[in-house]
Amino acid sequence: MTDLITITPTTHDLGAFAVRRTLPSRPRTMVGPFIFVDQFGPAHFDVGAGMDVRPHPHINLATVTYLFDGAIEHRDSLGTHAVIRPGALNLMTAGRGIVHSERTPAAERASGSPISGMQTWLALPDGKEEIDPAFEHFAASDLPVVTGDGVRATVIMGDLWGASAPTTQHAATIYADIAMSAGSSIPIAAEADERAVLVAVGDARLDGQPLDRHSLHILAPGIPMTLTATTDARVMLLGGEAFATKRHVWWNFVSSDRDRINQAKADWKAGRFPIVPGDEEEFIPIPEVPLTRSE
Repeated sequence: MTDLITITPTTHDLGAFAVRRTLPSRPRTMVGPFIFVDQFGPAHFDVGAGMDVRPHPHINLATVTYLFDGAIEHRDSLGTHAVIRPGALNLMTAGRGIVHSERTPAAERASGSPISGMQTWLALPDGKEEIDPAFEHFAASDLPVVTGDGVRATVIMGDLWGASAPTTQHAATIYADIAMSAGSSIPIAAEADERAVLVAVGDARLDGQPLDRHSLHILAPGIPMTLTATTDARVMLLGGEAFATKRHVWWNFVSSDRDRINQAKADWKAGRFPIVPGDEEEFIPIPEVPLTRSE
């Protein structure tokens, strides 16, 4: 079958948990506005341990954090302080520049806690790359849920199956978390310019073709397909508007302009980004060779 392109993840072992990264990759940099796709966990932190992603900068993108299990405490240079839990959504728009940290909350750290979920980045479209930074949090109850025979799909962003998420879209975006019981099916419409699915848990097929777990499977444009679970499964659907202008990625920076990325590097080294209130003591230094970069 030629209707799928499969991107096998690169796994990064962070000690307490593993991160599987499918975008950016050599075969494909973006799917719609999505330019970074990580699945992290499942894992369980020991008592006293947790996630500690120290303050670090972003430009010209929006980060989307969505959890299957556990909790993450978010702080940013706008003064935002929010704890995200399973089924809720954090959308942080970096625009011209933002700094944030992500840590395990004190209560979960004291007791030991699980962690599992998705973090994705959306490139900002032409004309919006340098917008003001912003942060939005949506509780699980804010996001529409579409149910069917053995299927429960949460619409995280965009319009899917007749439901519309309240999440801000800087470019046309679709994103959904599809929980499926064995043998159930759901149609994947062809309206979006670009679409992909990632089987996070269990096993599933697209039009009868088995899907590799944790890989990103990019669908051919314009072809409606049917997703079927062969075991109980959890599948992420993502995509949206195709970008006409190339985006570059270097560490935590995304831009259509390499010079803008170089300026961001210099600004972080020189301490010209804002601080994160409540998390001012630490920061991640700029790497010599980042794990995340595109040609």
